[in-house]
Amino acid sequence: MTRNYTSSRIHYISRRPLHQNTLGSHRSGSFNISATYSLAFAIARRAITVPLPAQSRRLHSFSTATKQLPANPATSCTSLRTLYSVGRRTAFTTYTTAPSRDTASPSTRPGFRHSSLVRPPTGIPVTQLRRTLFNLRIASFSIPCFSSSQSVATSSCINFHPRPLPFTLSANNFHTSAQLACSDAFTAMAPPDGADAESATTPPEVTVLPVVLDKSSVDDREYRIIKLANGLETLLVHDALADKASAAIDVGVGNFNDDNDLPGVAHAVEHLLFMGTKKFPQENAYNQFLASNSGDSNAYTAPTSTNYYFDVSALSYGEDGKKAKSPLHGALDRFAQFFIDPLFLANTVDRELRAVDSENKKNLQSDNWRIHQLEKSLTNPKHPYCHFSTGNFEVLKTEPEARGVNVREKFMEFHDKYYSANQMKLVVLGRESLDTLQSWVAELFSGIPNKNLEVNKWTDEVPYNPEHLGLVTYVKPVMDTRELALRFPALDETDLDDSQPSRYVSHLIGHEGPGSIMSYIKGKGWANSLGSGMYPVCPGTPGIFQVTIRLTEEGLKAYDEILAVFFQYVAMLRESPPHEWIFNEMKDLADVDFKFKQKTPPSRFTSRTSALMNRPIPREHLLSGPSCLHKFDPELIQKTIDFLRPDNMRITVTSQTFPGNWDKKEKWYGTEYREEKIPADLVSKINKAYKTAKDERIPALHLPHKNQFVPTKLEVEKKDVKEPAPAPRIIRNTELSRTWYKKDDTFWVPKGTLTLSIKNPAILAMAENYIKTDLFTYLVSDALEEYSYDADLAGLYYYVRVDDGCLVVEVSGYNDKLPVLLEQVLTKIRDLEIKDDRFDIIKERATRGLRNSVLQQPYQLISKYTAWITKPVYYTYEELAEELPSITVESVRSFAKELLGQMHMDIHVHGNFYKEDALKLTDMIESTLQPRPLPRAQWPIRRDIVFPRSCNFVYNKTLGDKENVNHALEYVLYFSDRNRTTKARALLLDQLVHEPAWDQLRTKEQLGYVVFTGLRPGLATLGYRFLVQSEKVPKYLEERVDAFLTEFKNTLAKMSDETFEGYKRSLIAKRLEKPKNLNQEISRHWSQISNEFYDFEFGPAQKDVDQIKVLTKADMVLFFDEYIDPKSPTRSKVAVHLVAQAKSDVTTNQIADLVKALSLDDAGAAKATKDLQARLSVEKQDEAKEATEAESLKEYLAASLGVTDEAKVAKAVDTWKEISRYYQTANSTGSDGTGSSTVNGTTPVEIESIRDFRTSMALSSGPQPEADISEFLDVDAKL
Repeated sequence: MTRNYTSSRIHYISRRPLHQNTLGSHRSGSFNISATYSLAFAIARRAITVPLPAQSRRLHSFSTATKQLPANPATSCTSLRTLYSVGRRTAFTTYTTAPSRDTASPSTRPGFRHSSLVRPPTGIPVTQLRRTLFNLRIASFSIPCFSSSQSVATSSCINFHPRPLPFTLSANNFHTSAQLACSDAFTAMAPPDGADAESATTPPEVTVLPVVLDKSSVDDREYRIIKLANGLETLLVHDALADKASAAIDVGVGNFNDDNDLPGVAHAVEHLLFMGTKKFPQENAYNQFLASNSGDSNAYTAPTSTNYYFDVSALSYGEDGKKAKSPLHGALDRFAQFFIDPLFLANTVDRELRAVDSENKKNLQSDNWRIHQLEKSLTNPKHPYCHFSTGNFEVLKTEPEARGVNVREKFMEFHDKYYSANQMKLVVLGRESLDTLQSWVAELFSGIPNKNLEVNKWTDEVPYNPEHLGLVTYVKPVMDTRELALRFPALDETDLDDSQPSRYVSHLIGHEGPGSIMSYIKGKGWANSLGSGMYPVCPGTPGIFQVTIRLTEEGLKAYDEILAVFFQYVAMLRESPPHEWIFNEMKDLADVDFKFKQKTPPSRFTSRTSALMNRPIPREHLLSGPSCLHKFDPELIQKTIDFLRPDNMRITVTSQTFPGNWDKKEKWYGTEYREEKIPADLVSKINKAYKTAKDERIPALHLPHKNQFVPTKLEVEKKDVKEPAPAPRIIRNTELSRTWYKKDDTFWVPKGTLTLSIKNPAILAMAENYIKTDLFTYLVSDALEEYSYDADLAGLYYYVRVDDGCLVVEVSGYNDKLPVLLEQVLTKIRDLEIKDDRFDIIKERATRGLRNSVLQQPYQLISKYTAWITKPVYYTYEELAEELPSITVESVRSFAKELLGQMHMDIHVHGNFYKEDALKLTDMIESTLQPRPLPRAQWPIRRDIVFPRSCNFVYNKTLGDKENVNHALEYVLYFSDRNRTTKARALLLDQLVHEPAWDQLRTKEQLGYVVFTGLRPGLATLGYRFLVQSEKVPKYLEERVDAFLTEFKNTLAKMSDETFEGYKRSLIAKRLEKPKNLNQEISRHWSQISNEFYDFEFGPAQKDVDQIKVLTKADMVLFFDEYIDPKSPTRSKVAVHLVAQAKSDVTTNQIADLVKALSLDDAGAAKATKDLQARLSVEKQDEAKEATEAESLKEYLAASLGVTDEAKVAKAVDTWKEISRYYQTANSTGSDGTGSSTVNGTTPVEIESIRDFRTSMALSSGPQPEADISEFLDVDAKL
C-alpha cells in the first residue's frame, strides 16, 4: 500500500484607504459614474439587478454584448475596445438602484430581474475598480492612476504602460476572470451585511491576488485569495449552500521551534490560547460562543506548524424562526484575538499544563506514539526531529521552575517571538459574499502583528548522520505486534509538489498486485501487509522514505529473507528507467479523483487548506493540493530510488518475543529496546541482493500491469431537480431480497455504493458462530487482496464484515467498473477455497487482534462493556478470544455453507445508477449466491434491555493493561423511550450541557484529557452519557459528574428565556444540516434501512425540529428534574467503571501543588508535604467535619508554617477540601455499589453477574418504523 504521510508568480496590487479613493457622492439617491470606469460597470451590469426602463437600455445592450465575448483571447483586445466605447455612451446615466445583495455567482443567476428601489452606496473604492480592470486588461488598455489625494472626480485618465500579465489569459479563464472581477466590483460597492452606508468604516489595506484556482467539476464555491497589510494571506470561500461556516489558521511554528530545555512549549501555547484574550477575557468565551451557535473547535501542534480551526452555524434563526445573520463574524472576532492579544492567565497555566500532561499519559501505552518517539530519540540530537513534542507537567512546569524559570513568561515569549502574521495562513468559509468576508477579515485580523519572520528551514543539521545509519533497533511493543520497518533518508520534497517523485517509488514498492514484493512475501507466508511512503520531516531537511511490513510468525524468523526480496526489487527498479505510462496512470487517476471531488465538512476543509497554504504550492493548485501530479521527472524518480541503499538504511524490528534481550529504555515513554550495528552476515546478504543481476533475480518480481479498473465511463446525466427525492424506493420485495434504490439527484458524480446485508440468525446464536463469521470475512478479504488492489488504486473499494449480527458486503466508488468488482467479490464468497496455511495465519492474526483489543485505551474500550450490559446479545473481546482456540479450518468451511445456504438479503443501491442497473445488480447477487429464502418469522429481531425507572446500576471491570495509569467512566442516563418528543428533549439537553460539562470537568477540574458528552441511542432506547478518562478513580469521577449535574440544575433554572431560545435556535440550525457529499447521504439512508426505522424525510431532522420549536424552558426543567437530577428517585442510570491496575500519584501531585502555592522555603515545603500527607484520613467527611478541618488547617498554616496571607490561606483550604474528598473516595473500602437488591434512582447497585442481570431485565420491542414499508414500494419496474 502506498502511504502519503501527510511556485506561482504573485503580483501585488496596491490599495489605498477608502477615504482617499472614492467614486461619486451621495446625491439625492443617485450617483454619477466617470466615463473612465464605464467598462467595468457595464460588464458588471450582468451581475446586478436593475429595472429595464428606457434610460438603461444602453447598458442592457452592452451587457448582451458581453455575452458574446470571443473565446479566443487574441481577439479580446478589439472586443474590449468596442465594449469600452459602448460603456462611454452610458457614462452619465443616472441610476436609481444599488447592486443586488444576491450572493449567487453571475453564471448561476437566472437573467435579469426587476427589483425595488434601494438606497445607493455613498462611494465606490477606486482600487476595487482598478483591480477589476487589471484582471481584464490588455496591453493597449488605459486605466486611471491617482495620487494619494486624488479621487475620480478630479483625476484624469492616462495611458497605462503594459506589463506582463501575472497569469496566462487563456480562453477558459478569460470569461471566468471577467465574471469574477466584475462581480467583485459591484459587490464591493455595498457596505457589509447589516451595516448601512453611513456606518461603513474605512477598511484596512488589502491586496487581492489575481489567481484563478483549479476547481473540481462539482465545486460550486467561489474563491478569492487576499493578503492584508500585515502579510496575512487568506483564502476566502463563498459557499451559498453551506450549513456550517468555518475558519482555520495555520501558524508556521511547531514543536521543532521548542527550546531544547522546554520540550512541548509549542503544544502548551496551543492549549493556552483557548484560555481567554484581552478582548474576551472569560476563559471559555470562545467555546461558549461556538457552542451556543452549533459550533465546535480544535487545534493540533505539528513539527513545523500549529493549526487552529472551528466551525459554527452558517446562518442563525431569529425568534420568529426565520433565517438571520450568521454568527461567523462573532466567531472570527473571538478567534482573531488568539493571535492578537491572548492573556495566558496565570490561574489557567497550571490547569492547562495538567491537560497537556493528561494528553501525554493517554499516549504512554500507545505503540504508535512509543515507537515513533523512540525512532526520533535515536537520531541526531542537534536536529529538532529528536524533540519530545507533547510535553508533560514535569518538563513544562516542575523542572523549569526548579531552575528559576517563569514558565508563563516563556509561553508568552514564544507566542511573541513566533506568532507572526506573515507566517500565518487563514481560510474563511461562509455563506457571505467574498467582499463581505474580505471586509470582516480586514477588520478583525489586521491587528495581528507582523514580525517579518523568515520561512522556517532547517538546513544546518540532518536527522541521520552516518553514525545513525547501518543500525538495527529491536523494540518491545505493548501490544502483540510483529513489524519490520525500513527507513531511508531521501529527498526533501518541500518544493517538489509538481512532480512528487517519491509517489512513483512508493506506488511500486507498496503495490500489492501480481509481481509485487507483497505478493511474493505473502505467498511465502511471511507477511500480512506492506506500506510505503515518504515522511516529510521539515523544509530544508531530507525526507524519510519508510517501508513497513506486518509480519507473520514465520516472517519474523525470516526477516532477513524479506530484506533480500526487497533489495532485489529495488535492483530491478534501478536498472529499469522510470516508465512514463506508470506515472500517467497515477496522474490520470488522481485527476479523475479531483475532477469529482466533493465537499468535505467545512472545518476539515479549512484546516487542511490552511496547512497546505503554508507549503510552497502554486496557488492555482491549492484545492487539489498534493493529490494531483503535474510533472513527470524521471531524473528525480531515479534519484529517489538511488536512496534505497543498504548503507543508507535503518532497520527496526518490533516484537514481544524477538530477540528478548532488550537492554535500554527510551526516556519519554519507557519503551524497551536494543540497538546495534546490522550484523555483518546480513549486510553481506542484502548487498548481494541489491546487486543481483536480472537473470539471477526472483522471476516472480516484476512491474505491475496496466490497471483494468481505471474508470472510462464518467458520464452523469444531470437533470434539473426542484427538490431531491427524500427517500430511496423499494424496487424489489420478495421472500429472498428487498432492494432499496435511489438515483443520485443531488451531487451528480459518477459514483455509487451497493450495500448487501445478509440476515441469518445463526451469526449471533453463540459466540463461536460470531467468531467463525469474522474469520470467514477475513479469509475472503485475504483471498481478494491481490485482485482488488488495482480497484482500490482506481477509487473502487469493497468491504466484507460482520455488522450488528449481519454479514455485510459493500462495494463503492466509480460506478463504471463497480459490477465487475462486485461479481468477483460475490463469487469469492460463494466459492472460497480455505487453504490450511492461510487459515492458520488468519486465525493467529485474529487471536493476536483480540488480545490486543483489551489493551486499547480505556476510553476506547469502555463503550464495549456498556454495550455488553445494555444489549441482550453482545460478545466481548474476552468471550470471543475464549472460543478461538477450538475453532478449526473444517468447522469454518462447514459453517460457511450454513451461513450462505439460507438468508434474507437487504440491498441498497444508491448513486449514479438507473433503476435497471439496480435490478441487474440484484439479479447478479441472487444468481451468484443462490441461497434459499429465510422465512420472515426467522428474521433476527433486534432488541434492547429496558432499564426500569428508578435504577442506579454500577459495573466494575479491571483494565487489562497492567501499565496503564488511566481509569475510565461511562455514566449513562436512560429515558423512558426514544419517541420523537423524548429525542427532541435529549438533543436540547446535549446542546445545553455539552460546553459547560467540558468547561467544568475538563478545563476547570482537570479530570482528564478525554471528556465527552452526547446521546447514546439504542434500537428502542435512548440515553445520555458522560465519558471521562482520568488518573482519578471512577468513583470520584462519578461524584464529579453528579456534582456538575446538581450545579447545572441551578444554571438551567436561572437561565433567561432569551438564552434558552438561543440554544434552541442553535440546535435547529445543527439539525437542519444537510449531507455534504454522496457518501454522507448514502450512510444516512443505509442507517435508516439497517435499523428498520425508515425515517428518511431529511433524515429525522425536520420532525425533530418541529418538536424542538415547541419545547419550553419549563419542559426542560421538568425533564431534567425527572431524568437527570442525581437526587431524582425516578431516574435510570448505568455506570461502567474501568479500573486501572497501575497506581498513579494523584494525591501526591495535588499536595505538591498546594505546597508550592504557599511559597515556602525548602525546609518549610518538606515539612508541609510530610504533615499534609499525615493529615489525610479515609474517614468520610461531612460538611460539619469539613468546616472543622478547614479551621484546623488555617491554624496549622499560621502556627507551623507562618502562612497568614489571606488569599494563600483561602486557596490552600479550598484545595485541601478537593484533596481530602478525592483521597477519601479513592481509598474507601468496599465496592462501588451496595450489592443490594434494592433498586432505586439514588442507591447504587453493583452488577456482579451479567447473566443474572440480563435475566432480571425486561426487553424492548423490536424497532418501530416511522413509516410503513408499503409507502416506499415501487416494484413495477421490469427488465
